Amino acid sequence: MLKQLFVTVLFIGFATVCLAQTTDTLAKRKDTTSVVKRDTVVRSSFAPKIKKEKTYHPDSTHIPSLAVKRSLIVPGWGQVYNKKYWKVPIIYGGIGLLGAAVIYNQRYFQQFLALAKITKTGTEPKPGEPLYASYLKYQTEYELYKSAGYQALADASDSYLRNRDLSILGILLAWGIQAVDAYVDAKFISSYTVDNDLSLRVTPGLINQQPVYAANFSGSYIPGIKITFTLK
Repeated sequence: MLKQLFVTVLFIGFATVCLAQTTDTLAKRKDTTSVVKRDTVVRSSFAPKIKKEKTYHPDSTHIPSLAVKRSLIVPGWGQVYNKKYWKVPIIYGGIGLLGAAVIYNQRYFQQFLALAKITKTGTEPKPGEPLYASYLKYQTEYELYKSAGYQALADASDSYLRNRDLSILGILLAWGIQAVDAYVDAKFISSYTVDNDLSLRVTPGLINQQPVYAANFSGSYIPGIKITFTLK
């Protein structure tokens, strides 16, 4: 009887030891697995994000300073260099009109100046006098305007002189503007090519209505369209 009881107690103790070792081993495995997973998650959170950088495509054959120099030498040459051929007729049309205004005002300035000087003497110039050549040149105009008097003719002469000077300034201004236009085209338009990197997005939207706009709408907002350009 004692022998059987001893064997039973020994068997139960051996089984208990075996179960305790199995539980501890599983616990260690579970703890190891959790540590590995935690370490993996922490490392992956610091991975850098890859961003696509903006790319430009410079045209190395286009030099803004060269476009300006050509435009200053010959009007429209810079636009031809930028391949903006449609601007050349506009430039020469404007400069041509201003040039015609210079010639027109210079002609009548000389005419009324001569008539004012002749009228100031009170008599028609005789051969050999300084104003005789001008009198022969503008004899018909003198017979027409001599009743106007010296002051009126002098004022007309000054008016044509002022218009002539303004026309000359207009030519210089147009010359400078077309040089600046050539620089802008060469610097900001022609020096970079715009290809499939440019995206266009059109979305509906609402516009806050001002008192003077869209008076037919009763609400404070009116429908609109939003256009967004993105250079990727």
